[in-house]
Amino acid sequence: MNKNRTRYTGEFKKKVAIEALKEQKTISEIAGMFQIHPNQVSKWKTQLLEGAVEIFEDGRKKKKEDKPSEAELYQQIGQLQVELDWLKKKSGL
Repeated sequence: MNKNRTRYTGEFKKKVAIEALKEQKTISEIAGMFQIHPNQVSKWKTQLLEGAVEIFEDGRKKKKEDKPSEAELYQQIGQLQVELDWLKKKSGL
């Protein structure tokens, strides 16, 4: 039994989710209009609402968090130094 799944574009998903957000029609009506399952409409609406938070977050804070702290870097240097010393000892250099 080989089922081919339909892949929807992001543009189509956005269109359906925005229509659901308008709440002018029921989920069932929207699903019928776009010929998809009502659960899919609800799922895309939820994903749109959850993803909207990321759009409005301050990007400057994110960049600051991405950088490793100075203590983490020193710990990494120490770990690498120990590994290097061990390898030198084992290789006989």
